[in-house]
Amino acid sequence: MSEAIEGQCLCGAVRVSATVDNPRVRACHCDMCRQHGSGPFFSLETVAGSVTVTGPAQTYKSSDWGGRGFCTTCGSTLWYEMRETGVRNLSAGLFANAGGGMLVGEYFTDKCPQGYALAGDHEKMTTRETLAVFAPEYLEKYDDQI
Repeated sequence: MSEAIEGQCLCGAVRVSATVDNPRVRACHCDMCRQHGSGPFFSLETVAGSVTVTGPAQTYKSSDWGGRGFCTTCGSTLWYEMRETGVRNLSAGLFANAGGGMLVGEYFTDKCPQGYALAGDHEKMTTRETLAVFAPEYLEKYDDQI
């Protein structure tokens, strides 16, 4: 059953609405996500095409394949966006109780610092596995860094 959810950034200037039908949360431990937010980026899966954003939001092109949305007033992280498709993976923290989502997966687990680990039985993908799924064209380019 689909459910409409609404959330906002820290200052409330940006408001986000979306639809979820099976809310799932994923965590990304890549270097950029950790540098951007001082920890993993937790994203909430939403129904494609259901996201509406109002307010002073901007996207920073953080790589050849992605961008990171943020509130220009308070700096809150809003989304991670795939540049090729325009799909936005919304920050789970925008929504009360992470939009009701359960943690189902982690990306770049080999980049996770030794100081913490996420509990639970869920999918855990290394850098190589993550790139193979989302950016196979970069797998060879970054092979010496993996």
